Amino acid sequence: MRVMRTLREMDIASVAVFSDADRASLHVRMADEAEWVGPSPSAESYLLIGRILAAARKHGAEAIHPGYGFLSENADFAAACEAAGIVFIGPSAESIRHMGSKTAARQMAIAAGAPVVPGGHEVLRDPSEARVFAEQYGYPLLLKAVAGGGGKGMRRVDSDVEIDSAFRDASSEAQRSFNDASLYVEKLIERPRHIEIQLLGDRFGNMVHFGERECSIQRRHQKVMEECPSPLVAARPGMREAMGEAAIRVARSAGYFNAGTVEFLVDATGDFYFLEMNTRLQVEHPITELVTGHDLVRLQLEVAAGEGLRLRQEDISWRGSAIECRIYAEDPYNNFFPSPGKITRLTRPLGPGVRLDGCVYEGWTVPIDYDPLLAKLAVWSETRDTAIARMLRALGEYDVAGIHTNITFFRQILEDPEFRAGRLHTHFVDEFLKRRQPFTPPPDLEAIAALVAQFHAKQESPSVDAAPAQRSRWLDSGRLEALR
Repeated sequence: MRVMRTLREMDIASVAVFSDADRASLHVRMADEAEWVGPSPSAESYLLIGRILAAARKHGAEAIHPGYGFLSENADFAAACEAAGIVFIGPSAESIRHMGSKTAARQMAIAAGAPVVPGGHEVLRDPSEARVFAEQYGYPLLLKAVAGGGGKGMRRVDSDVEIDSAFRDASSEAQRSFNDASLYVEKLIERPRHIEIQLLGDRFGNMVHFGERECSIQRRHQKVMEECPSPLVAARPGMREAMGEAAIRVARSAGYFNAGTVEFLVDATGDFYFLEMNTRLQVEHPITELVTGHDLVRLQLEVAAGEGLRLRQEDISWRGSAIECRIYAEDPYNNFFPSPGKITRLTRPLGPGVRLDGCVYEGWTVPIDYDPLLAKLAVWSETRDTAIARMLRALGEYDVAGIHTNITFFRQILEDPEFRAGRLHTHFVDEFLKRRQPFTPPPDLEAIAALVAQFHAKQESPSVDAAPAQRSRWLDSGRLEALR
């Protein structure tokens, strides 16, 4: 729907694809045309390259925008589009392959002169190679899927005895998630910040960056809240420029064009290290658009159509502060368990500086088949403090009934003193939840309460000689009336 809105402004027709689960989805209603691509399981619909291309050919589509899920970072899909004579609105298949492999991307970043986290450059053949790395760099370390993303196929290792089981679990999850069990190893940076740089380049070698996004608020290694600018970068003159230049060097080394994001980890001293590159438009791109004033989807479309980049680096400036909350159908206080079901009531936030990229409506049933993201709520204001106040107001207006959501969870985070102070890191949510653990009474409190109750009962028990209390006719009449 985000892409369709820009297409409509550019007077370009859109074609939606949908599965059985998405037949009644809002994007199908909004598109100019729509095509069914298969049953609900993504392996039988959205992940079938042939089905997507057949839909494009049937409707005479000239180009395909891959969004930010499913096939968006699939090099085979980009190559298949090119072979079919259909424009893939994204980078080349070769660039996706280079950056899709975490080990290859690390090597390219090193060659480009970007700082990287200490780690192996080759695929681990067995757990013993991880032990050799640990002897040199020490614990803790991370085992990570070569084809990974979204925290899948990743395991922390704190000691030698954990390596075998962590290797087995990480490789198994990587195989299930990416059909590739390959792993590599990195030194773990404790309590890092996750900060990314938004890039966009054309086919003629021109490239600019749109600054940073702070993405440190995560659950299970997946982002849930982002802000632009980063409180850390905003407080450090020159850091944005240094990160932006490093990101552009990495992207150029892969011959990159169109939109992409280079992600960095930042340690306690402010030093940053290349993490990976996402070869697509990010979920959190709205906050960059709010702060810079540029439509990234329109720029993607222009580059894909063969136009040169109409922006120079000096044309890009940053104004104010923006925050995005990813509204999920999940229960944050039950290990973020998904909450599919029918939305029985929906009230959306409105007003100055509020943007809602939503895909649901009242009466729609959230399916269990896909990611439980309902909407992206983003706000803009002049300062970080006023943006926080605006987001709290918007979340207060947001009402979703019939399912669990994380709306209240975000309000609590925004009111947290650590968040307000900008002391962010990738384990922030875990520590926040521990700080908010429900009160656990001491073990002897129950016995004390029983003694107090027993003493109270003794004090109020009537004596044998006490006269029976007179009954009130007025109270008796009221009780009888209440029982009718």
